[in-house]
Amino acid sequence: MTTPIAVTIAGSDSGGGAGIQADLKTFAALGVYGASVIAALTAQNTRGVTAIHDVPADFITAQMDAVFSDLAVGAVKIGMLSQPAAIEAVAAGLARHRMTNVVLDPVMVAGSGDRLIADDAVATLRRALIPKALVITPNLPEAAALLDTAVAASETQMRAQARELLALGARAVLIKGGHAKGAEAVDLLIEPDAETRLAATRVETSNTHGTGCTLSSAIAAGLARGQPLAEAVRGAKTYITAAIAAADKLSIGHGHGPVHHFHSLWREQ
Repeated sequence: MTTPIAVTIAGSDSGGGAGIQADLKTFAALGVYGASVIAALTAQNTRGVTAIHDVPADFITAQMDAVFSDLAVGAVKIGMLSQPAAIEAVAAGLARHRMTNVVLDPVMVAGSGDRLIADDAVATLRRALIPKALVITPNLPEAAALLDTAVAASETQMRAQARELLALGARAVLIKGGHAKGAEAVDLLIEPDAETRLAATRVETSNTHGTGCTLSSAIAAGLARGQPLAEAVRGAKTYITAAIAAADKLSIGHGHGPVHHFHSLWREQ
């Protein structure tokens, strides 16, 4: 039996709720072996980010070559890449190792509001990395930043922005409506010839740290298990909704706590 393997390329969250740590928890919860390439270190907790230490591009390359030359990787999730050199290194590594099941979460700002990407890195992300993605998963502010436009205020505008992002070279766009208002949290999966609307009842909680990381890594886990993209996205939406709904069962930190990655596995405390 082949063991499904997914790799996360992202920043480390010392508080454990987002980034590499959230990705590996998600892979484990969904029955996928997780490996990692750390692109940045953050000093971070539930209250915010106090420092970022970027990993040199050549060491990112060394990690990628070590992992991809040995493991049979089924999918790659990419998160925080804060500098142009890191983005270029990752793009080159994906091409060198012929990775196609790539989920790109264009992380720009932490849930606490702290900026996680240099201004000059956004253009590099658009040019070098988006065309290598099977799917990109921007939230509403990230989609607006990538397109240098206003944040979408309706599903019609979300759909239009997703189509513009498709034109940058990604094969699909999952534009996430978690930052919108209303009783439902609506995401739209836009492919060149298909659209999928994914809606869930909005959960009222302040413990949403790591939601974007968790959703994108859940999609990668589905792809690693051999699921088609739309099926992987539906499963990931179900998983993240349940993880948010169970978040208040945890008591972590004094700020915005994490979602509950192991909601279906941990016994009630």
